Amino acid sequence: MSPSGPQVVEPAAGEADAVAAQYEAYPYPARDPAEEARRLITGSPSRLLEIRHYLYGGRALPAGFRALVAGGGTGDGTIMLAQQLAHAGVPGAEVVYLDLSAASRAICTARAEARGLSNIRFVQGAIEDLPALALGGFDYVDCCGVLHHLAEPAAGLARLVAVLKPAAGGLGVMVYGQYGRSGVYELQAALRTLGRDLDLPARVRLTKTLLPALPQTNRFARNPVLGDHRRSDAELVDLLLHARDRAYTVPELAALAAGAGLEVAAWIEPLRYDPATYLPAELHARLDDLAADERAALAEALAGNFKTHTLYLARTRTPNPPDDAAIPTWVEWDGAAVAAAVKRDRALAGAFDGLPLRLPLPPRAAAFAELCDGRRSLAEVDAALARRFRDLPDERRRRETVEALRVFGGLNRLLLMRAAA
Repeated sequence: MSPSGPQVVEPAAGEADAVAAQYEAYPYPARDPAEEARRLITGSPSRLLEIRHYLYGGRALPAGFRALVAGGGTGDGTIMLAQQLAHAGVPGAEVVYLDLSAASRAICTARAEARGLSNIRFVQGAIEDLPALALGGFDYVDCCGVLHHLAEPAAGLARLVAVLKPAAGGLGVMVYGQYGRSGVYELQAALRTLGRDLDLPARVRLTKTLLPALPQTNRFARNPVLGDHRRSDAELVDLLLHARDRAYTVPELAALAAGAGLEVAAWIEPLRYDPATYLPAELHARLDDLAADERAALAEALAGNFKTHTLYLARTRTPNPPDDAAIPTWVEWDGAAVAAAVKRDRALAGAFDGLPLRLPLPPRAAAFAELCDGRRSLAEVDAALARRFRDLPDERRRRETVEALRVFGGLNRLLLMRAAA
């Protein structure tokens, strides 16, 4: 492997046993089933609207929809998917939870019971066990935070593809990003040396002693995007004491997908993987002849803070164009609230992992945001805008709609659904 290649922790004797023991002792991520009464943890991948938008062309999910959560941990993806499927009333939908840790499964089971969810099947095992488990075919596979911990990620991905139905939507994947984890692997190596004769709880204590004493020049100490280790011991172990861990750049991840016969349907959030987000306008023309994955790789290199990569993969991309029939639908945002913020700020302000951004919007973006209610089609939204702004030329109004969709959709917050045929 060349010095510029991926960061890899070399296998050690008993590595697989160490991984299994880690998740029994420190189920990840740390979750309390009692909190289900107060909140539903959501995120990418695997929100139902995202699956529909990126993998099903905006169409409703099929009856009997089956999802596999491969490496379900303490249950964030499983609970979110099961709850959203139940709320959407997808007939006969089932979520199959698969994980090697009994302790993690117990937490996820308790979370499901707290919500009264009955559409989850729990299976203990690893991705490597899938051929022997004979779980049947799936319409969608969630594999979040798992491939980068496998001894053979390419073989693991191939096993996931093998259980996808022929006409399935695809996969939602999250893996570690190399650039945003600057300092992690050097610190992991230092901790293996310092804790070479200690058990895992003792190495946790050692790590807590070391972290506040790290030299100011240490790359981990200087990395502003890494903070998960402060939340709980489970997060600390996963980040700094994991027995098997690697990270990916965009080109490496695209190659992994291609090796499994998959295409990248979307990088999440799309604007984050658009280099134009980080470049002055006078350089945008330099991007015109770049392919999609080249653009994503350039964005990663420019931003430098991608600690994870989230993406949707499919055997073949399913088109979902912003045509007249598409129904723009907010994802966990409220159109009226967005409209009020845009009127106030005349832009969208936010941050991507500590990188502040101010995204300009067209003049009538607030009106557009308010009209997008999950019921009106783009044709109906356009007609309402035409009535409201009678003196605005048609071409300009439509250009503004395209730009508003680019920004709101690029943030993964306004997605396109399709009415039932």
